[in-house]
Amino acid sequence: MNLSIETIEHESYYEIKVAGELDVYTAPELLAVLQPLHQLGTHDIHMNITDVSYMDSTGLGLFVGTLKELNKHNHELYVLGANSRIERLFEITGLKELMHVNAETEV
Repeated sequence: MNLSIETIEHESYYEIKVAGELDVYTAPELLAVLQPLHQLGTHDIHMNITDVSYMDSTGLGLFVGTLKELNKHNHELYVLGANSRIERLFEITGLKELMHVNAETEV
C-alpha cells in the first residue's frame, strides 16, 4: 500500500497528515518529509495518523528519531489520531510516556 503525506505549516508547528500503512517499505517516504523539518528546529510537529491503518516497528523507530531531533531544539512531537491498536504499540513500548500520543494540544 502507498503512503499519503500532507504537510501544512502553521505559525508554531508543522501538521503532517499521514494515511496508509507505515512500515519498512513506506517509512523512507515519511522520513524524507520529516528530516528537513526537524533539522530546522523551529517548530513542533503534530503528526496526524488518523488514517494510518497499520504501523510496524520501523514506524515506531521513525517517531523516536523525530522526537530525539526535536528535543535537541526544545520542540515537541504530538502523535494525534492513533487508533487503539497503534496507540497500544506506543503504550507497550513505553513511548507513550515520552511523546504526546493522542494528547490535547495547546495551540
